Amino acid sequence: MSDAPASPHLTARCRRIVVVVGFLVALAFNRIIAADASASWPMFRGTPDMAGVASGNLPDAPKLLWSFNANSPVKSTAAIDNGRVFFGCDDGSVHALDLATGKSLWSFKTKDAIEAAPLVLDGIVYIGSSDSNLYALDAATGALKWTYSTGDKIMGGANFFRESGSLRILVGSYDANLHCVDAATGKKVWSVGTENYINGSPALSDGRIAFGGCDGFVHVVSASDGREIAKIEAGAYVAGSVAMKDRLAYFGQYGNEVICADLAGARIVWRFKDRAFPFVSSPAVTDKFVLIGGNDKRLHCLSRADGKVVWQFQTRGKIDGSAVVCGDKIVVGSQDGRLYLVGLETGREIWSYEIGRALTASPAVANGMIVIGSEDGSVYAFAASPPKS
Repeated sequence: MSDAPASPHLTARCRRIVVVVGFLVALAFNRIIAADASASWPMFRGTPDMAGVASGNLPDAPKLLWSFNANSPVKSTAAIDNGRVFFGCDDGSVHALDLATGKSLWSFKTKDAIEAAPLVLDGIVYIGSSDSNLYALDAATGALKWTYSTGDKIMGGANFFRESGSLRILVGSYDANLHCVDAATGKKVWSVGTENYINGSPALSDGRIAFGGCDGFVHVVSASDGREIAKIEAGAYVAGSVAMKDRLAYFGQYGNEVICADLAGARIVWRFKDRAFPFVSSPAVTDKFVLIGGNDKRLHCLSRADGKVVWQFQTRGKIDGSAVVCGDKIVVGSQDGRLYLVGLETGREIWSYEIGRALTASPAVANGMIVIGSEDGSVYAFAASPPKS
């Protein structure tokens, strides 16, 4: 075998091959993401019922895939759709990133801070801002489609439903109204008033919308016209979102309770109360369990049947963000600056990653990936392993 050095032309050709192969790997990754339904987390809590359950599975020890510096605290929960990540931040910007690489695709500036999660649907991003407006942006370019004005800031993510072939967008506002907006025109379809701020995202199932508010009630209205179906007394402010399953509603409140309510009968099925700490986060609901973080620094796993404690997982900070269930694991962030993976059946820590600053955003989970923003001004993506170049 010859020991002669490789030809410079051959070396250059090899470099070109490596670059092309790397490009094809990234392209294939994005095509897999775009084709796989499990690769989508298009809204707060993942689905219109706000159940907080992702399909697929998560690795036991995720690796940091990329981080993106947004230069402003990120309290907005990310949305993932069609190989892109979308989120807002405290400087009023909406960002779109490439899911595989974390590279910026576009940004759009609103007039105030954004804590609301985006909704991504049919190539449009719907996101509310503290400037009182709901924005519709082209998901590919960030171009503004329309703006809908409410009377006060929007803190919760939007939801949607389809009515007679038309797409409707739902959003709550601090003007104490739930707004239903035509997705094509940005015009109001209907609104329903309450007695105080609406902070969370509305949940929707079987043509019914359920949402809590600072008036101390969970309101249940018809999606078609906003007509009130039921009004359930929560006993205290409901800062998070309601999760719906099998015509039952699950939510936490500022009176230190987690509640299960029967929507049809407008009655409380069970209450859980442990210590004198409020629940700000939204619950995740499976067939067996209700998972919710509290200001007592714990992730609580309750029996869905009766609200009894199954296990409690202790962190070092308040849990304001909402946990996501994926397979046999739960992913949740804490104000202690750590992101945790916890066993669904055992309540034991499987893995944690120290970001260092408070995590008040909730994780977005798709295709075995976790994306979460931090108050350090960056967004982080975790996966089984970084893609090979």
